[in-house]
Amino acid sequence: MATPSVDITALTDDQRQALEQFAAVTDQPIESAVPLLQRCQWNVQVAVSRFFDGEPPDPVTEGPGAASVPPPRQTSRRQETLIDGASSFARSSSQNSDLEPAPRVVPQPESQVSQQAPVLLSLVLVPFNILYTAFSKVFGFLGHLFPFLPRLLARMTTRSASAANRRNTSGRRPLNPRDTAARFIREFEEEYGPNELPFQEMSYAQSYDKAKKELRFLLVVLLSPEHDDTASFVRETLLSPEVVQFLKNPQHNILLWGGNVQDAEAYQISAALKCTKLPFSGLIAHTPSVSSSAMSVVRRIPGPMAPDSYLSKLRTAISQNSEALDRVRAQRAEQQATRNLREEQNSAYERSLAQDRERTRQRREAEEARRRAEQEAKEKEEAKEREAQKLKKWKRWRAQFIAPEPSADVKGSVRISLRMPSGERVVRKFAPDAAIEDLYAFVECYDLLQGGDLSISEKAEEPSGFKHEYKFILVSPIPRQEYDVESGGFVKDRIGPSGNLIVERTELDDDEDEE
Repeated sequence: MATPSVDITALTDDQRQALEQFAAVTDQPIESAVPLLQRCQWNVQVAVSRFFDGEPPDPVTEGPGAASVPPPRQTSRRQETLIDGASSFARSSSQNSDLEPAPRVVPQPESQVSQQAPVLLSLVLVPFNILYTAFSKVFGFLGHLFPFLPRLLARMTTRSASAANRRNTSGRRPLNPRDTAARFIREFEEEYGPNELPFQEMSYAQSYDKAKKELRFLLVVLLSPEHDDTASFVRETLLSPEVVQFLKNPQHNILLWGGNVQDAEAYQISAALKCTKLPFSGLIAHTPSVSSSAMSVVRRIPGPMAPDSYLSKLRTAISQNSEALDRVRAQRAEQQATRNLREEQNSAYERSLAQDRERTRQRREAEEARRRAEQEAKEKEEAKEREAQKLKKWKRWRAQFIAPEPSADVKGSVRISLRMPSGERVVRKFAPDAAIEDLYAFVECYDLLQGGDLSISEKAEEPSGFKHEYKFILVSPIPRQEYDVESGGFVKDRIGPSGNLIVERTELDDDEDEE
C-alpha cells in the first residue's frame, strides 16, 4: 500500500520550518518525515534523535500492512555524511550546553538583604503579625499623646545597638564595591609584597561591563585567607613570572579581578559562579554562539595548581574563544566603519544642505534688496514727479504776481543782465521799488514767461503744503558778491542802477550729479 501524499499547504508556518530543518539534517522525503514529526509534536531535536537512534515501528502507520514497503535506500557515503553531521551537531550542542552564563553580580548591602520565610512558618506567624500591627498602631497613638515615649524608646534602642556593635568586632567592615577592590589589592600587597598583577580597582560589575564592551577575557580570582592552600597558590602559581607576564600581555586581552570571599561582593560572586573549591579562578568571555550579548564562564580552575597547568588551561580556553571574539571584533569594526561612513555622509549632506540654505537665503535677501531698491527708486521718482508738478503749479501761481517790465519813461528803473544756467543772456528792467525776491521769482519763472505758457484768464492757485525754495543764487562776477534772497531788500538798493549777474545753481539734479 502506497503512502498517502501529504498536503503541505495545510501545515502552519512553524510546522513548515520544522519540516525543512528535519529534511535538511536527515535528507528524508516529506511523506516519511511528516508522520515522525507529528509523533514528536513537531519537535525537530526529538525527531532527529529518534531518527538516528532508531525507534520502534508505529503500530498505526508502520503495521503489518506497511511492512511490505521497503525502506528508502541510502548510500553508504550519504549515511556517513549524516552521521558526521549529527555528531558535529551533537558536539556543538554539547559545547554550548557546557557553557554556563556568567551573571552580572551587583552586591546588595547586608542591611537590605531579606530572606523569605517558609510558607508553614509564615502561616504560624500570622497571629503574631496581626498583634504586632495592632500594637504598632496603639503605640503610635500613645506616642502622639505622650511625645516623650518615642524619644525614650529611641534612646534605649541606641544603647542596645551600640552594645551589640561593641560585641561584634570580629567581622570586616563593609565598604562599597570600589573601596572593597582597593582594600583587596592593598591587603594582597601587604601579605605577598609588591607585585605586577594587573588587578582592576573597580567593582566586579564594572569589570564585567568593561570586558563585555571591549570583548576581553575577565579572569576572576577568589581567595580566602583562612584556606591552607591560598598562600602557596598565590606565591607559587599566581605570582610566578610566567603567569604574571601572561596576564600582563595586552595581546591576550585579559582583565584581572580579585576578591576575598570574606567580603560580601566576593562571596556573592563565588555563589553565582558555583565555586566548589578555593582558591578559585574563573575565565569569563563573550560567547556569541550562545547569544549576541551572552557572557559565559568558559573555564573554571578550582583549587591549587602548578603554574604550567594553570597557564595551559588559560591558553586552551582563550584559544578556543579567541576566534569567535575576533569575528565579533571584525563585525563591530565593520559596523563602526559603516557608522562612521554614514555619519560622514550625513555630515556632508548637512553641510551641502546648509550651503543650499545659505545660497537660498542670500538669493532671497538679494531679491528682497533689489525689490526694495526698485521700490525706493519708484517712490523717489514718484516724489520727484510730485515735487515737479507742485513746482510747476507754484511757478504758474507766482508768475501772476511778477510786475511787467517798466517803460522807458519810468525814472530810476534798474537794468539787470542775467546769464542763465543754460548760457542764455537775459536783459530786463525792474521798477525802482522791486524787491530782490521779485528778481529771483523772475529767474525761476523765466521759462513760463518766455514760452508764453501763462494763461492770464485762468487764475492759478498756490499749491497747498508746498514750501518753495530757490535752488540758485545770484552772483556778481567781478568782484564776486552774492545776493541771497534771505537777506531781502530792494534791487536798486542792493545791486544799484544796473548790474551784471550770474545765476549759479546750488542744488543739481541726479543726472547732473552723475555727470
